[in-house]
Amino acid sequence: MQPKNTICLWFDKDAQDAARFYAATFPESRVTAVHYAPSDYPGGKQGEVLTVEFTVVGIPCLGLNGGPAFRHSEAFSFQIVTEDQEETDRYWNAIVGNGGKENACGWCKDRWGLSWQITPRALTEALAAGGDEAKRAFEAMMTMVKIDIAAIEAARRG
Repeated sequence: MQPKNTICLWFDKDAQDAARFYAATFPESRVTAVHYAPSDYPGGKQGEVLTVEFTVVGIPCLGLNGGPAFRHSEAFSFQIVTEDQEETDRYWNAIVGNGGKENACGWCKDRWGLSWQITPRALTEALAAGGDEAKRAFEAMMTMVKIDIAAIEAARRG
């Protein structure tokens, strides 16, 4: 049964590659269907992959191969909460190591231009603590590319 709400992500022509990568990288992620264009359309030809249904950490998504008209921006991102440095490193390295790009404060982009926030729970807990503890953790985060949990925890302690 199709979910009532699905995130539609526009790709040039490689939605299936992206969906396969996400399914192989993140838990609770899988490709559920591939649909082919019944005729030519502005972004492609009859018989090419038109849409791909997939989930990313349990979130239903639809990849649309719409052509080069639109690009992803940081206005949309997936935030993946991690439990430890090993998990943080694994997701970060998977995205960046597969043609992605590092950004600041735990953000990176995959090779298709989608933004990801690889966010350790330790960081969100430190920020939620408020006061000087949150300020120190926030200031430490602002100097980072990939989040270093040990550095966040040290900053939190003062």
